[in-house]
Amino acid sequence: MRQPSIKSTIGLLSVTIGACLNFSAFAQNSAPNESVELIVLGIAQDAGFPQAACQKPCCAVAWKDPNARRQVASLGLIDHATGQKWLFDCTPDFPQQLQTLLQHGQKKNGEADAPLLDGIFLTHGHIGHYSGLIHLGREVMGARQIKTYCMPRMEIFLTRNGPWSQLVKLENIKTMEMTAGMPVKLNDRIEVTPFLVPHRDEFSETVGFKIQGPNQSVLFLPDIDKWSRWDQSIEKMIQSVDVAYLDGTFFENGEIPGRDMALIPHPFVSESIRRFSPLADSERKKIRFIHFNHTNPVLQPKSPATHKINQAGMAIAAEKEIVKL
Repeated sequence: MRQPSIKSTIGLLSVTIGACLNFSAFAQNSAPNESVELIVLGIAQDAGFPQAACQKPCCAVAWKDPNARRQVASLGLIDHATGQKWLFDCTPDFPQQLQTLLQHGQKKNGEADAPLLDGIFLTHGHIGHYSGLIHLGREVMGARQIKTYCMPRMEIFLTRNGPWSQLVKLENIKTMEMTAGMPVKLNDRIEVTPFLVPHRDEFSETVGFKIQGPNQSVLFLPDIDKWSRWDQSIEKMIQSVDVAYLDGTFFENGEIPGRDMALIPHPFVSESIRRFSPLADSERKKIRFIHFNHTNPVLQPKSPATHKINQAGMAIAAEKEIVKL
C-alpha cells in the first residue's frame, strides 16, 4: 500500500501526524478525480458544540466565536469516479454537512437529475445520529427514496414512530436493512460492513462501520459503552484498518460534576490512552478520537488533554479532514 506523507491542518484542532496514512486538507474547489475520499463532517457529541443552554466556561468561547464551534459527528464518503456520495449518521447539522459534501463532490456522471445522496448509514437511535432525516421530508427537501441503511430494530423504530414513519410512507427514504458482519457492497470499489457494539440501546441496536475503499479502510465507531464490555477486541479492529475514528466522548471521569457518569458510559479518552499505549507506533497513529461532549477539554485550543493525546501517538479528528480510500 502506498504510504504518502500526512497532514491535517484544519481549524483549532489542527494536528500533524505520521506518514502511514493518507490525509489531506479540505479544498472546496479541488479538481474532480478518480479517487474515493472520506471527509469528516463533524466531531462533536449529539448536541454539538457549544451545547444548548450551556453557560459554563467550556462553551463560552464557542458562543462568542463561530469559528470555534463544532458540528455533530458524521462522515461523508465520495466516489469521484462515479459522483456517488454517502453519509454516515444523519445529524442535527445535516443541512450544513450535506452542503459541505456537495461542495466537495460532483453530480453523478454530470447528470442534472442525479440524486444528491446515494445513501445514509445510521449507527443507532440516539438523537445526534438520525434526527437530521427530518430534512428529507416534504417540509424541506421532499427527497425521493434515499437509501437509509439501518439495523432491524432501527428500521422498526423508523417505520412505526412519527414523524419518521411519514418519511417511509411518502417514500422520502427507503429503508435498507443491514445484518451485522455482512458487507454492503456500494459499487465495485466500496463496501461497508456494520458490526454490533454494546451501548444504551433504548430504541435500536448500535453499530460501528468498517468502510473499505480500493486501497484503504476506515473504522467509524462513535459510540460504545466501554471497550471491556465488548465481545470483540478493539485492538484487532484497529489492526484491520488504516484509520480508526473512535469514541472520545469524555476525556476522564468527573468531567460532568454532580452527574453519575456510569449512567452515560463511554470509554474515557484517558482510559483509551492507557489501553492502547502497548500498541506499536504504527497502530497508535491510526487512532483519531471523535464524538466529543461539550465538556471535553480537547475542544479547547492547546489544552493539556490534547497534548496528552498527541504525546501518546494518537490524534484528534478535525472537521473537513480527508482520508483517501
